[in-house]
Amino acid sequence: MSHVGIVLISHSPKIADGIKDLISQVIKDVPIVAAGGTDENDIGTSFEKISNAIEEVYSEKGVLLFYDLGSALMNAEMAIEMSEHDNIRVAKDVALVEGAYVSAVEASMGKSLEEILESAKRAIAPTE
Repeated sequence: MSHVGIVLISHSPKIADGIKDLISQVIKDVPIVAAGGTDENDIGTSFEKISNAIEEVYSEKGVLLFYDLGSALMNAEMAIEMSEHDNIRVAKDVALVEGAYVSAVEASMGKSLEEILESAKRAIAPTE
């Protein structure tokens, strides 16, 4: 069974890799790729890394992108526009660590891209 893929975009390669490591300790069957840093692994983001990450985790279930700062969002949106796939979303206004973690859990349960995105948005919302 295929699952929604997850791309972790951070200005820091260490942050993206660290979040992937954290999630991978618990979730084994969801495709997750860290796309942190520039092409030279400096601080920044890379359109190329993000595009390659999308292709690496893509399935018919779709891909969900998480990012840390504004310019990462710009590169993520550009990568989506240049992609030949329709079912790719950016998790906007979502906590990077908590949202990505919850999304990986939900993806492992076979949930849809839209269901996972909704859960990610509620990842740090207070419960009543």
